[in-house]
Amino acid sequence: MGILRPTSKDHVLYQLLADSARHTVAASEQLALLLGSPPGEREAIAVRLKEIEHEADDATHAIIRTVNSSFVTPFDHEDIVELAAALDDCTDDLEAVGQMVVLYRMDGLMPDVTAQMNVIVRMAQLTAEAMPRLASMKELRDYWVEINRLENEGDAIYRGLLRDLFGGGITDPVEVIKHKDIIERLEQSADGFEQVAHRVESIAIKES
Repeated sequence: MGILRPTSKDHVLYQLLADSARHTVAASEQLALLLGSPPGEREAIAVRLKEIEHEADDATHAIIRTVNSSFVTPFDHEDIVELAAALDDCTDDLEAVGQMVVLYRMDGLMPDVTAQMNVIVRMAQLTAEAMPRLASMKELRDYWVEINRLENEGDAIYRGLLRDLFGGGITDPVEVIKHKDIIERLEQSADGFEQVAHRVESIAIKES
């Protein structure tokens, strides 16, 4: 693989993967905006989140079509499809959080949810910055190491939120369930970005 010159279809695939990653950034930033907005403004933001999720689906389908129409790809067909699916899952997870916050009609969120969301936004940004580097397979290690560090940071915030939640910070059982669901979904979102990083690391090792 390494001795082959990139083809025009290779460049298209790299561009499509980069586009897919940028959708995760847009979704994370939109979700951060939603979480920080008054309840009356959240539904309109959730509509934009859904639009981003649809755009991400289109990007994923474009990747799959390009892979299926290519006899030779820059790295394994299966790896490309799995990476594209993992990126799409990240956007899906973020959109789902926004929809649940609106559905639950939550008046406020636990303060450290902002810190949890900040970690996710940074993970999305690093993922988008890393995708173009797949073309050279260079300078990728720092990306997956930092993603792993951020995921650990997110885990610590998540555990702190659970401790506060069940430590009497919120007493209404229904509200406890709502808040638990949101912070667990955000933790799942962070895990999704770590899965993307694992796939990138696996591809880089195969191609080295």
